[in-house]
Amino acid sequence: MSNLRELCKGIPLHPLPENKGRRDGVPHAPVRTPNLTPEEKQLALKNALRYFPPEVHKILAPEFAQELKLYGHIYMYRFCPDIEMRAYPIENYPCKTKSAAAIMHMIMNNLDPSVAQFPQELVTYGGNGQVFSNWAQFRLVMSYLSEMTEEQTLVMYSGHPLGLFPSSPSAPRLVITNGMVIPNYSSRMEYEKLFAMGVTMYGQMTAGSYCYIGPQGIVHGTVLTVLNAGRRYLGVEDLSGKVFVTSGLGGMSGAQAKASVIAGCVGVIAEVDKAALLKRHQQGWLMEVTDSLDHCIKRLREARKKKIVLSLGYHGNVVDLWERLVYELDTTGELLVDLGSDQTSCHNPFNGGYYPVQLNFQEANQLMATDPAKFRDLVKESLKRHVAAINRLSEKTFFFWDYGNAFLLEAQRAGADVMKKGGNKTEFRYPSYVQHIMGDIFSLGFGPFRWVCTSGDPQDLVTTDLLATSLLEEAIKRGVKDSVKQQYADNIRWIREAGKHKLVVGSQARILYSDQKGRVAIAVAINQGIAQGKIKAPVVLSRDHHDVSGTDSPFRETSNIYDGSAFCADMAVQNFVGDAFRGATWVALHNGGGVGWGEVINGGFGLVLDGTEEAERKARMMLSWDVSNGVARRCWSGNKKAYEIICQTMEENQKLNVTLPYDVLDESILEKALQC
Repeated sequence: MSNLRELCKGIPLHPLPENKGRRDGVPHAPVRTPNLTPEEKQLALKNALRYFPPEVHKILAPEFAQELKLYGHIYMYRFCPDIEMRAYPIENYPCKTKSAAAIMHMIMNNLDPSVAQFPQELVTYGGNGQVFSNWAQFRLVMSYLSEMTEEQTLVMYSGHPLGLFPSSPSAPRLVITNGMVIPNYSSRMEYEKLFAMGVTMYGQMTAGSYCYIGPQGIVHGTVLTVLNAGRRYLGVEDLSGKVFVTSGLGGMSGAQAKASVIAGCVGVIAEVDKAALLKRHQQGWLMEVTDSLDHCIKRLREARKKKIVLSLGYHGNVVDLWERLVYELDTTGELLVDLGSDQTSCHNPFNGGYYPVQLNFQEANQLMATDPAKFRDLVKESLKRHVAAINRLSEKTFFFWDYGNAFLLEAQRAGADVMKKGGNKTEFRYPSYVQHIMGDIFSLGFGPFRWVCTSGDPQDLVTTDLLATSLLEEAIKRGVKDSVKQQYADNIRWIREAGKHKLVVGSQARILYSDQKGRVAIAVAINQGIAQGKIKAPVVLSRDHHDVSGTDSPFRETSNIYDGSAFCADMAVQNFVGDAFRGATWVALHNGGGVGWGEVINGGFGLVLDGTEEAERKARMMLSWDVSNGVARRCWSGNKKAYEIICQTMEENQKLNVTLPYDVLDESILEKALQC
């Protein structure tokens, strides 16, 4: 077992570590099929070997070639460190600056086996959300961070550490870009090749920016989504006895069971991978499991009738579950489901993100590697059956939404009946949850703000929870709009429930949805708590990129932008750049995330609070921009709620070039003009 000091020495060469290959008892990423030409395979090997001196090439070249052949990518298993991978307390890291140690803390949390989906393949979540492309990159980054001073910046090119460069204390310590491929070549097929060759990487969102906090983040988002879905679609505040059916218990999707319980409904979640299902059950996130559809329906009926709060995991394909619900409706006249969605990694449908109903889990994994074309055909047929069942149920009082995983987009590409009559390119038969449920919340400036206590001490998290709760309660007492009050109340409820439900997996982290004023106030209070010794060590602020400002995603985050700019990515890029010069400790810009490669550009940040006045100044300035950038963008697209919010929060030195023509425009003027 190595230690952190040894880990930070760089790539071990004298001697080379033993090659133990893939470890047993750990979930592994599906085999990739990039279909490289012989010339591209040689290039992949050359690119992998450039991390090593020539004297070890004879040993490593055949080994890396075998990995490429067997797994479709060179992960460099030999260099996977023999250390317990977890977020160690910040003082344990051998660094010259607290900022670098905080980044190390976050990186190791992303690769913690209790957090990461495929830890040995450096995948945090989503089936292909990489932290790095290979283990040499991980070791080099840890080495660079251990050497870094406050006058240097580490530059990352799609997992590759380009090096440490002179900088200034006010600049970011780390700048990350992932997947910045020229638009004409940003296709799924090109990505598989480029990743296999080791020149680009799919960082998802918080995987490649080192800001993942385990499934707690998506638990919170799912709780808010389900609560607000009940308000919008069912007209109820109390979801007891209401049934929510969905799929996925892996990385991000693993949160759905716990979210259903916190929201107070009956959650039925299908999962094809028994290991993922049992992991959530053992963690206590999933109350019951079954592999019997008969038992599933029986238990669902009981819980629905008696209004029992329940999370039930069905080990099987969700298409079978949806078709059984259709059968129950057609034979008994009983609609057993109220709300539905999908959380498979459908952005990655042909490489393990979506499993076709025609095959079991093992058969699907085998066919995926041996006959990718046939596997694709089965996925498309399965998606059509999947949608057909949902369409039948939605003829009744059942409401389905797209959860931003590209489910409807891929279903459309497969030929399923998901088109919306008269809709634009971002609209389907069923709305995105942003369009109907969360979009108005984003327009108010609310989004997934989060923090990590780098001491690793649970008491620090308790202290920050109390600080955040008291600030939100004080804001309500001072008086806020009803729409804002509801969001604050939901989040106060969330923090109290989070403690009860033991939602910390990995680092001592918390998430809540807050607006600009709330985020700044919480950050300042935490920074003062560190200065006063109430909090023992620095705290890292971040957010999910899935927020009001960080992401341009026409099928998810910006699907409710109707001025024709939904496919423009100016906001995400401006967010990345603006956060960088307003005080972020690190910034990240990604192609891909949630809905798939080439479908989205997103930007994220990390900000270290250390109790200093400078940290407070940076927090006030950077967090304000991080929110107001997105609210202003929504103003520009004609969103009245966003306009009202930003006018209330604008400072004296701000000026917004926005009017709201859609509210007063006489459309007959347009018609006459176009007839000229």
